[in-house]
Amino acid sequence: MTRIILVRHGQTEWNRIVRFRGIIDVPLNDTGLAQARAVGRRLASSPISAVYSSPLSRAYQTAEAIAKPHGLTVVPHEGLKDMNFGAWGGLTPEEAEEMSPDLLPRWYTEPHLIRPPKGGTLGELRERVVLFVRDVVAHHPDETVVLVAHQVVNRVLCCYLIGLDDSHYWRIAQDNCCIDVFDYHDGRFNIETLNDTGHLAGL
Repeated sequence: MTRIILVRHGQTEWNRIVRFRGIIDVPLNDTGLAQARAVGRRLASSPISAVYSSPLSRAYQTAEAIAKPHGLTVVPHEGLKDMNFGAWGGLTPEEAEEMSPDLLPRWYTEPHLIRPPKGGTLGELRERVVLFVRDVVAHHPDETVVLVAHQVVNRVLCCYLIGLDDSHYWRIAQDNCCIDVFDYHDGRFNIETLNDTGHLAGL
């Protein structure tokens, strides 16, 4: 059995004020750094063999806090990088709607069918993240592996792991520094934990 612990990065200022982030590199704010330390403490006693991260700093900083107690080096991987929101990157939803009045509302109703201007799609993201996770499972039999990524990546990956298509994207909650746990055994993934944020209590 391979156990995958999927973590969303800690809070950034663009999470706090709600701006499309995507491939723009926004670092953790003070709250996000505290959340990263908290998830690191939560996972310090887990038998972790490897920590992979999106190369974007908000995820990498979170991954470093998880890897440090285990003496591990974080491995950045493009497979975990956030979705490219194109021209919406850096905009609030209201600003994005001014730019794309017909397209932006569809992001909230049928996200699997739209492409932001000059951006990517959930389908393209799913293809690369699924390939990456399959590779992780193949290279880490009977081990526990941490993957640190982004809200969009995690939602899409959770949909895939539990057998849903991307039309169910908005049904998967992924709060900052949440933990999801999936066990891979006999060719299938089983859900153990989803969107666990108990370690953030009191922050």
